[in-house]
Amino acid sequence: MGLRVEWLGRIAYRDAWARQHELVEARATGRIGDTLLLLEHDPVLTLGRNADPSFVRASDEALRARGIELIRVERGGEVTYHGPGQLVAYPIVRLAERGVLLRPFVRALEQSMSDTAASYGVEAGPRYGFPGCWCDRDGEQPRKLGALGLRVERGVSYHGIALNVTTDLRDFTLIDPCGLGGVEVTSIAHEGHWAGAAAAPSTDSVSQGAGRFAGAFADHLERASVARDRAA
Repeated sequence: MGLRVEWLGRIAYRDAWARQHELVEARATGRIGDTLLLLEHDPVLTLGRNADPSFVRASDEALRARGIELIRVERGGEVTYHGPGQLVAYPIVRLAERGVLLRPFVRALEQSMSDTAASYGVEAGPRYGFPGCWCDRDGEQPRKLGALGLRVERGVSYHGIALNVTTDLRDFTLIDPCGLGGVEVTSIAHEGHWAGAAAAPSTDSVSQGAGRFAGAFADHLERASVARDRAA
């Protein structure tokens, strides 16, 4: 079963959100196949449907001064920052048609983030009890490399992951990532000790990472489907 990939470049959050809703409707009614949206956002903060707004450290005035909108959306999870240099992936996948349960689907997304990091020489992986992708996950100070938050409606997934490639990590001082105080956030550029222009937020760095993530996710999604078929 194929996976269509769309690269949207840098796009405002609300525009990509509307695009997701359009594709979820089309996928639920069988008018399109599974689709992976790859993009980066202008700076924005999003709250999961049950997220605690107290995990936003910045005041409303400070956010307005920086032109950063705070939006509550349907996904799970707490507050998340999106911005330049960060790869965002939204999988619009009809899970039952592939025979994939939600937990293996989450693992496929997490492993795809890990594989993308590994392709740059950065070791990362899932951390038990904390969705996403982490460096030094079993150490004294785990560092969060990627976030994950999903929604499933009418059997179709949307929202997804955010992987820091060349993201300006200072922007994460606006929030308590995962709703946990003291969590350190990192990026592929930071972990890989990239210097100069290579480490600056750029759409080029995100588009390169997007290609690597797309290949990894297609493989892991197919494996999750095969594993489900064998179990049946």
